[in-house]
Amino acid sequence: MRDKYEALKQEFSNIQRVVVFEDGFGVSRSSDYIIYSVEAEAIDKVVAVYGRATKKHAIVGGQTSCKAPEIAAFERHLPSDVEIISCHSLHGPNVDPKDQPLVIIRHRASQESYDLVSTIMSCFGSKLVDLTAEEHDRITADTQAVTHAAFLSMGTAWRANNQFPWELTRYVGGIENVKCNITLRIYSNKWHVYAGLAILNPSAQKQIRQYAESVTDLFKLMLGGHKQELEQRVKTAGEFVFNAAGKEGEPLLLGDEVLDQFSLGKVPKERTPNNHLSLLAMVDCWWKLRIVPYDHMICSTPLFRLWLGVTEYLFRKPALLDDVINIAVEDNTFRSDDLEFTFAARGWSECVSFGDFSSYRDRFEQIQSYFAPRFPEATRVGNEMIKVLLEKT
Repeated sequence: MRDKYEALKQEFSNIQRVVVFEDGFGVSRSSDYIIYSVEAEAIDKVVAVYGRATKKHAIVGGQTSCKAPEIAAFERHLPSDVEIISCHSLHGPNVDPKDQPLVIIRHRASQESYDLVSTIMSCFGSKLVDLTAEEHDRITADTQAVTHAAFLSMGTAWRANNQFPWELTRYVGGIENVKCNITLRIYSNKWHVYAGLAILNPSAQKQIRQYAESVTDLFKLMLGGHKQELEQRVKTAGEFVFNAAGKEGEPLLLGDEVLDQFSLGKVPKERTPNNHLSLLAMVDCWWKLRIVPYDHMICSTPLFRLWLGVTEYLFRKPALLDDVINIAVEDNTFRSDDLEFTFAARGWSECVSFGDFSSYRDRFEQIQSYFAPRFPEATRVGNEMIKVLLEKT
């Protein structure tokens, strides 16, 4: 930003070999390796301005969460003698990059340039994963898009009911801890972190739409008292996701000792039973889309592993799953919450399908402001939870 040019120039004046340029043209003309760290929505516009000035034989990459528009922008605006190697760290800004997946996309480059980028990226201590742009977008849709949609919908529902969930005993302890912590963690970040992945990735749009349909279908079965149909559908989905993946007999990703450890409120002696519509719908969505989440563990984010961990916790405990199905039909305690959650899931799906970044931002930031006072504590507790999870996986 040119308005910061003089201040930055002064700040770095005493540091050798650091030169502050007035704009991107100076950077492009002089750099051997350039990373465009801009929002996915803006990548084409930014590369269109500065791409033509790229140094001959330079390496160019990007850090957007959706690679289709990024690669298209590079192909459209970069000179043909420029090499293209993109990357994407699959974790949030508050997570230690050590041992986390870092995707390298060698789109148009020599082995020498690829080796150079891999060496540079090795300083993070991450696990380097080679993918094509298409593979990256499909996997990030599988592991992130619906996960984000579920938590965005929870936050929307709580705000609609004017609830701070950690103040209600029915949302404290066990699985509820993960729901509250990750919802607040997502809303504490910038809106564009999630908007680009959801709106610009065609696979993500399809999955978010299916999640909304799964939520709606299951909620209708609960309202209608169709226990047998609900049970058959839920258990068929669970069989596909968990048993077909060969997980029977393996230890759970998350146990009670982890789930109960991280709470934003006081854990009650007796917990209010919950039908966990959000979890049932997630597994139903995976089943409908024929997604086996364990297939993408090498490229999974910490949030996805937490979400998979709590769904696994529910579905691989037959007695608990039976209780949840009974509660879903016979207990009305969470009915108003489930109604708002259904509205929210459908609302986010429609927002994404319209492709309107402005509407997405307004929707996100309204809910963000509602929960903002608890972000610091939620971030601290969430970091501790993720640290424990990473030690186990």
